[in-house]
Amino acid sequence: MKFATYTSGGNTFYGAVTAAGMIALNNAFPQWPSLFDVVQAGGLADLGSAAEGRAVSHVDFQYDMVLPNACRILCVGVNFPDRNAEYKDGSEQPKFMSLFPRFASGFTGHDRPLIRPPESPQLDYEGEVAIVIGTGGRRIAQADAYDHIAALTICNEGTIRDWVRHAKFNVTQGKNWDNSGAIGPWLVPFTDASQLDEARIVTRVNGEVRQDDVLSRMMHPIRREIEYISTFMTLEPGDIIVTGTPTGSGARLDPPQFLKPGDVVEVEVNTIGTLRNTIEDEQV
Repeated sequence: MKFATYTSGGNTFYGAVTAAGMIALNNAFPQWPSLFDVVQAGGLADLGSAAEGRAVSHVDFQYDMVLPNACRILCVGVNFPDRNAEYKDGSEQPKFMSLFPRFASGFTGHDRPLIRPPESPQLDYEGEVAIVIGTGGRRIAQADAYDHIAALTICNEGTIRDWVRHAKFNVTQGKNWDNSGAIGPWLVPFTDASQLDEARIVTRVNGEVRQDDVLSRMMHPIRREIEYISTFMTLEPGDIIVTGTPTGSGARLDPPQFLKPGDVVEVEVNTIGTLRNTIEDEQV
């Protein structure tokens, strides 16, 4: 079962995704106004049960960012060995992971355009797996880390490359332009370790493979990410961790190849699905 947030007829819904369309479920759970509230309450299994036997309610709809009111999105940077080498700075594999925040306003949904701002032509792609915390905790042991995951989704962690260089020690400016990235299309409940341990990320631009790697090669595996992050902050249900992108982003190609209007970016994860977005210039 897969669950999404979507818009139809000017109204926002959440529900179950089927091949024929959406099964709206928010009216069945008035205590949970959004899919984020469902996750916080541990209610994904209840959604699945409620969807059984229900008819499709919407066939004309647009996907939204899957958790548009997520409060905390934390991203792990430079987390594949080849990605570290791309920087050509002679540095060893880092002992600790790089982290930075992103905000929900920076993300759109599946099959919607990523927006390139007039301030820079350097919109880049980063295909990643994102995990959604279902059970909170502090100082979570690696052995217990997967028990704290509610669901998985996909992220295209779009970046304005020259804006990540505006300061010496942070990348926040280049990572949070409105609608520059996407998260979706849906949440897949996390039920088995193989969903992560056997996951492969493939990113295509206009059909050309740009990124292709497996999560098992991460320098800081997801169990370690949860352990490390929960050391300094209490993880809460609904928190999103964007776990890292493989080598092959546009900025690291020779010459660099940034996204432009008309391009189509697809991020495929074999255990989750495919997140697809076009590119448009911001209308100002």
